[in-house]
Amino acid sequence: MPRTTLPVLIIGGSGIVGSQAAHELRRRYPELPIVIGGRDLGRAQKTADELGNATATIVDLSRPDLGLPEPAYSAIALFVKDHSLNSLRYALDNRIAYVDISTGTFEIGPEAALFIHHPDRAPVLLASQWLAGAAVFPTLQAASRYEKVDSIRIGVVLDEQDIGGPAAADDFDRLTSVAPASLTVQAGEDVWVTADEGKGTVTSVDGTALPSQVYSPFDVLSLATSTRAASIRFDLAYGESASRRRGESYSTETIIDITGRSKDGAATSSHIEVVHPKGQAPLTALGVALGLEALLGLRGKAPAAGLYLPELLIDPAYFVDEMKAIGARFDIRQ
Repeated sequence: MPRTTLPVLIIGGSGIVGSQAAHELRRRYPELPIVIGGRDLGRAQKTADELGNATATIVDLSRPDLGLPEPAYSAIALFVKDHSLNSLRYALDNRIAYVDISTGTFEIGPEAALFIHHPDRAPVLLASQWLAGAAVFPTLQAASRYEKVDSIRIGVVLDEQDIGGPAAADDFDRLTSVAPASLTVQAGEDVWVTADEGKGTVTSVDGTALPSQVYSPFDVLSLATSTRAASIRFDLAYGESASRRRGESYSTETIIDITGRSKDGAATSSHIEVVHPKGQAPLTALGVALGLEALLGLRGKAPAAGLYLPELLIDPAYFVDEMKAIGARFDIRQ
């Protein structure tokens, strides 16, 4: 049961991923009030009507007050890139929990600086990991069985038919073309790798080698601090997923390889393949729903004001179980 009577505001909630997040939240918490915010009131209202116990409102990110009548919200989830930071500023000014999934590692400075000026106002969750946690949490769960992690290599396959709506497409273009370099960890040191240096290969779940590019969502930040692995690299392959090569619909793939030392001192490794047959949207929606659940204290104690990464609020085993519950398929080899 929800512990708040104030609604959750989902900005971009009528988009492909935002609407799925709203429906995932509604499935988990039928009585939780939700407000769908966007530029098009008609689209937002349609999503709200589908949800039930929901309303719609226009959100104007160019305005400091977002064009909203009053700050009566328990949390705000953002599904579009807010270059003005007005949504975060609004949340901090009104002490509203906040989650963002659209920031690149190279863009974290402005958000961090704004929070540092107001550290005691609200919990802020930076959930710009791949699909809001769908790669980092399986990695952390596997790494918990290691005494020492030496290397982590993550490869993801994003099907070219699975890019999502216009906001997601804009994010993808910005994060893959505007980023000056991508963060990796090499020999225990942070190394920023340029596009020319970062070409690689991801082996799809059907064994097909796909050209890839080094990429640095927040997974690299989370894994570096959580595991202290001496080598971390994240590669993105954009093209045709294994399911489409079989003549089926697109899917999303995550391939994780870990090496290190087990708790009995032996050299060990893990290979994990995660596939969701409906693509990236269900997993992203789940990650945001679980983030909001944690921020609102719907399964435990709500966090104090602070700047958080998802692994500080959500147990990896719980996240992985929920991934499986919504259809993610795991193939794990030691």
